[in-house]
Amino acid sequence: MGTVKQSGIIIAESNMGDYDKMVTLLTPGYGKISCVAKGARKPKSQLMAGTQLFCFGEYMLFKGGENYHINSVETIELFYNIRIDLDKLKYAMHINKIIYDVTTENQNCYKILQLYLNTLYMISETDENLDFILAVFKIRLLSLLGFTPKVKECVSCKEQEDISYFSLKDNGIKCSACGRQDKSAIKMSKTTQKAIQYIVLAPAKKLYSFHISEDSLKELELISKLYFNNKLEKEYKLENLF
Repeated sequence: MGTVKQSGIIIAESNMGDYDKMVTLLTPGYGKISCVAKGARKPKSQLMAGTQLFCFGEYMLFKGGENYHINSVETIELFYNIRIDLDKLKYAMHINKIIYDVTTENQNCYKILQLYLNTLYMISETDENLDFILAVFKIRLLSLLGFTPKVKECVSCKEQEDISYFSLKDNGIKCSACGRQDKSAIKMSKTTQKAIQYIVLAPAKKLYSFHISEDSLKELELISKLYFNNKLEKEYKLENLF
């Protein structure tokens, strides 16, 4: 295999030897790949900035043995504001862990990478509520992973008007009558229902282009958390960095 140019973002990094690094790069075409960056920790290395966590860039790679090797990188975005704000960093690290867990090598990751970059941008460059960003991210990611909730009508009886529950068991919205019979169903407002519908169906670039009240946000947080943990069969918790 010759040298290839691939866009990607660093989702993990570790030191190797005295001056080298091993990084994990999430790419649209190759999925999650391990890359050796020779000399990246030397003070004047041209690879230093481009091999940091959250760096998005254009990488020149060649395959040697089991790993790729980084020849050069043209940095596109470092998400600097995440690095200087502990709250932003905590949420970004949490989302990064999820992304790391759900991606593999040789996977088409274009849409997942797009979601990840859009989410990091929202964290880095806006003052949007971080819990709102996380809730939206989780529901949209599940949709990309094959767990798209049914959001247009009651999953049991096809009712479209009297919607007031979200069913974890049946993966979608339910009307009042059906929801009351479902022990896994979570009661929600009309606003929350519309928000979930928007998150599932909105164009990628407009995913975060809506606002909801604090009460609806609490409902959205609860639904996204429980639905996410249920489908991935793992509980993800926000952890303090220090």
